[in-house]
Amino acid sequence: MKTPRRAFLKKGMAGAAAAGLLPGLIRESGARTVPARRVGPSRQTMKLALSSYSYWHFTETKTPIEYVIDEAAALGLSGVDVLHRQMESEENEYLQRLKRHAFKKGVDLISLSIHQDFVSPDEADRQKHIEHTIHCIELAYQLGIPCIRLNSGRWNTIQSFDELMAARGVEEPLAGYTEGDAFVWCIDSIEQCLAKAAERGVLLALENHWGLTSTPEGLLRIRESIDSPWMGLLLDTGNFLEDPYDKLERVAPYADFVQAKTYYGGGEWYTLDLDYKRIVQILEAAGFEGYISIEFEGREKPESGVRKSVALLREALES
Repeated sequence: MKTPRRAFLKKGMAGAAAAGLLPGLIRESGARTVPARRVGPSRQTMKLALSSYSYWHFTETKTPIEYVIDEAAALGLSGVDVLHRQMESEENEYLQRLKRHAFKKGVDLISLSIHQDFVSPDEADRQKHIEHTIHCIELAYQLGIPCIRLNSGRWNTIQSFDELMAARGVEEPLAGYTEGDAFVWCIDSIEQCLAKAAERGVLLALENHWGLTSTPEGLLRIRESIDSPWMGLLLDTGNFLEDPYDKLERVAPYADFVQAKTYYGGGEWYTLDLDYKRIVQILEAAGFEGYISIEFEGREKPESGVRKSVALLREALES
């Protein structure tokens, strides 16, 4: 079984621990190596960012990415997570304009959140999504973005996303197929994207985003089946609907990037009352030190909902 990304340092760190230099950094848990709580205040290295999705929940009128960059800068945030479907264009002039605008505002473009679906018995359909993913890797590279959000996909036996949410994200496989088939399709499809990811220096961060990755077991089954430094994991705090803290704790040691859901005004599809002080403690214990991107998914106006979310996360990080 593949270990978390920091575990490759185990041998050298264990030697240092034996010498008394790095006490208590590694512990064993069953068949996998799990980072123990690191020495020093790792929460001080975590950076807050903002998802452009916070301002546009797939409604008719798109909020410009430039506006989200301006908001992130005004709020003193470190980065913007760009929702691909929210971009007004894929033309190079637009991409370079976004990159310049973010630089002048002192904001990093940190991730490109894209959509694809590898769960299909139709090889031609899977190939279409592979090509889309490779295309988006190129877009991220042009934007100077080092990471894309990756989906596994789902069966689509429930056509409506509203109905899927009403079913708590659970749907039956297509007739004649099993989840085992779907995992094979997904893993094979992701592997075909890795050469381009390595060439362009873009991490493929698989999110717990319905379908095969709606449980820690499914998410880690894919993550640990792919042996590449360009295969990563995106932990979304709002996508484990039941017993979230145990699930977040299991996945946190593997996380390269975190999206933090908030629901002021009530959620678009559901509402979770998440304890972010507890979640920050989970991330700290796992040694996470990357970006936490705020994904405001409430019905309140985004300007006020985002500001409340920033205050919430800052308090959790500082407490």
